[in-house]
Amino acid sequence: MHIHILGICGTFMGGLAALAREAGHKVTGCDAGVYPPMSDQLRALGIELIEGFAADQMACKPDVYVVGNVVSRARLPDGSPKFPLMEAILESGARYTSGPQWLSENVLQGRHVLAVAGTHGKTTTTSMLAWVLEHAGLKPGFLVGGVPLNFGVSAKLGEKYFVIEADEYDTAFFDKRSKFVHYRPRTALLNNLEFDHADIFDNLAAIERQFHHLVRTVPSSGRVVFNGLEESLTRVLHQGCWSEQASFGAAVSDWSAQGAAHDFAVLQRGKTDTKEVARVQWALSGLHNQLNALAAMAAADHVGVSPVVAAKALGEFQNVKRRMEVRGIVNGITVYDDFAHHPTAIRTTLDGLRDRLDADAVTRGQRILAVFEPRSNTMKLGTMKSQLPWSLENAALAFCHTAGLDWNAADALTPMGTRAQVAGDVGTLVRQVQAAARGGDHIVCMSNGGFGGVHAKLLDALKA
Repeated sequence: MHIHILGICGTFMGGLAALAREAGHKVTGCDAGVYPPMSDQLRALGIELIEGFAADQMACKPDVYVVGNVVSRARLPDGSPKFPLMEAILESGARYTSGPQWLSENVLQGRHVLAVAGTHGKTTTTSMLAWVLEHAGLKPGFLVGGVPLNFGVSAKLGEKYFVIEADEYDTAFFDKRSKFVHYRPRTALLNNLEFDHADIFDNLAAIERQFHHLVRTVPSSGRVVFNGLEESLTRVLHQGCWSEQASFGAAVSDWSAQGAAHDFAVLQRGKTDTKEVARVQWALSGLHNQLNALAAMAAADHVGVSPVVAAKALGEFQNVKRRMEVRGIVNGITVYDDFAHHPTAIRTTLDGLRDRLDADAVTRGQRILAVFEPRSNTMKLGTMKSQLPWSLENAALAFCHTAGLDWNAADALTPMGTRAQVAGDVGTLVRQVQAAARGGDHIVCMSNGGFGGVHAKLLDALKA
């Protein structure tokens, strides 16, 4: 089969392309404004990339067009279609489908699917779970919205089990259900849930409803793993659950932790008591990663992986590209790349780094500089701008890239006083950070996009 993917450089669609190629299909695709790591992965696989969405791509004559949710029926100011190729597909009557639908029909059918959902931590937890199953010899397939360093690729076919990052965002312009409804998991992991995606959801209740749609698809022999600390998930399950449940996080949960985030005992609640079943010692930090680990262990337990084996695997877990990834160290200044783009994710990332630095006598008290761009649709709308000062409390200084915003970032950051600066272009932002940085600083660059190559530009500026 020849598939042509519209929006191929998105993390999900790029992973789908890799799976299709591994399965023996011919894969081509198009996108605009590509950036690593997905563009690098696709080129390494020998997949032909076409820039833009011109209608002349109809000449490819694939068996099916797979349409990403970046594609819409939008019009440009002059009235012409923003995606001419999609208009040509509709006019011609050619066969098309969504990415999640194609994946469900061609990859997931007949397999034990382990789906990882949540507002935050999906990519990291999916990567952890896939690695735990791999370490246990189960040879899982997976599709992750990033590149797990243990595997070096974002997707793999595998055998019986398939671990997938389950996104609540809508499927395509012609299918407004959440992507994860297509996956029909036997093990569903609900990591956390708060308001996000203000461009498509009116409120938190609307997202909770979509999460319940996911719960409805889990068979009675399946398992729903959920964060016992999240009231929103409790409300989801109170709408109805027909499967086995396993909670994690809270002291009274089925799975809990005792100890520091980088070295902790795993406790499992039995019928009569709670006992230590494993110990995790690893390189990751932060309470959020401790919770991610518990979630992965509870999900892996459902397919027969013991807590001891899972803990050993987590001890070898290397995280994901763009998750506190060190991009370079210059003159004692460390530059990180991180995907955080929601205020809670920003707060969690910086809190984790602060805890790790303060736990070491050598790095205790070293400054954290936050460099970020509010790039997600939710942040561009300004829905959560009032939470930014709170999210940046652990940053000694904050630098905000304001291009494309319809709201005043300087006003939103006023509570931070002189600790916050804004810039309309990456060049000015780099100069601001360069002027402020000093030896021992930790500069965390946060965005869910390419951020104009700010990491390399910062490193070059710091060398100068």
